[in-house]
Amino acid sequence: MTMPVPPLSAVGPAAVPSPRGWPLLRLGFRPFYLGAAAYALLAVPLWIALLQGRVSLTLTVAPLLWHAHEMLFGFAVAVIVGFLLTAGKAWTGLATPRGGPLAALALLWLAARGAAVFAPYAVYAALDLLLLPLVAAVFIRLLLRAGNRRNLPIGAILVLLALANAAFHAAVAGFIGIAPVRALHAGLALVVMIECVIAGRVIPAFTTSALPGAKLQAPRLLEQLTLGGTAAGLALWVLAPAGGFTAAVLGTAAALHALRLWHWKPLRTRARPILWVLHAAYAWLPIGLLLLAMSQLGAVGASAGVHALAVGATGGLVIGMITRTARGHTGRPLQASRLEVAAYLLVAGAAVMRVVLPLLAPRQLNVWLVAAAAAWALAFGLYLFVFAPWLSSTRLDGKDG
Repeated sequence: MTMPVPPLSAVGPAAVPSPRGWPLLRLGFRPFYLGAAAYALLAVPLWIALLQGRVSLTLTVAPLLWHAHEMLFGFAVAVIVGFLLTAGKAWTGLATPRGGPLAALALLWLAARGAAVFAPYAVYAALDLLLLPLVAAVFIRLLLRAGNRRNLPIGAILVLLALANAAFHAAVAGFIGIAPVRALHAGLALVVMIECVIAGRVIPAFTTSALPGAKLQAPRLLEQLTLGGTAAGLALWVLAPAGGFTAAVLGTAAALHALRLWHWKPLRTRARPILWVLHAAYAWLPIGLLLLAMSQLGAVGASAGVHALAVGATGGLVIGMITRTARGHTGRPLQASRLEVAAYLLVAGAAVMRVVLPLLAPRQLNVWLVAAAAAWALAFGLYLFVFAPWLSSTRLDGKDG
């Protein structure tokens, strides 16, 4: 007696759930990575043009505050939201917003960016204040439903980011008596803490997967000291008067990050651009913290440390993560193309031109600013050229997401 042959629909690739809906709205990384890259391409050159008086534009806040706020709560937050709405699904096995709800979140982010230029301040503030609480609520609810308590601290940081953003707008509006830049420093500190947590998981994991047999995880005590010391140092930087104690804590945190990175064996990744970009970007964390420590003593301006963390660490980790995770989640090989490597080098070059060269040749600051902005914009332009078609189309393997 012969066994019946199962229908084709029951075997092989057809057993995989079919894709649903417009590809751009199937998973959070798609619209938010695309939006973040496009905003990085446009906003930084616009800022330099405003700074040099080449463009006249009426903004709802002072141009310097607009630039700093939008790079944090426009660009960086978009990447964080896209990453967490994608990773949350993998971490919990539960569905994250897609289709109409995901479109609403992306349009809310986009509306706030436009309102900064075209709408009254109250409209800009109202739109800008909505996204983070909504995403935090979605993310935390997802974790609680799945019993995933390990990632709840990331949800707590999202809530704190929303509070920092609220403090910024309240300060600008005169509702609270703090300088708006202090709230922006708090926002940068929280973004850095997210990077410390996520990088501590993905960099050794990604590196181990490419270098089988390598033991790369830093000792648990070092991990705890690094995260605790960084949180303490950044909190002092934001909240306490400048002084030697804050400098010492920040300097200690910088040394801990350097030791943590050394445990990940960065030199062994030099033949793998999709790995070394993450190691190279992470190296800017100890550099940035050390520069902040030096600024507490008056040795350098605070801008050097801020931009080491914002351009070097954040920009570098962003370009590395949005290429790798987008490749993985569109069913493509985890191998960077030449254009992606060029984008990595351009962001790294932008960091050097924005942080290092102004310290070495401050009289040429305008030259370095223009060159850094051009390199930054070109890097994210290359990302859009390569990835926009992929983010807008179905996965190569036919899977949903």
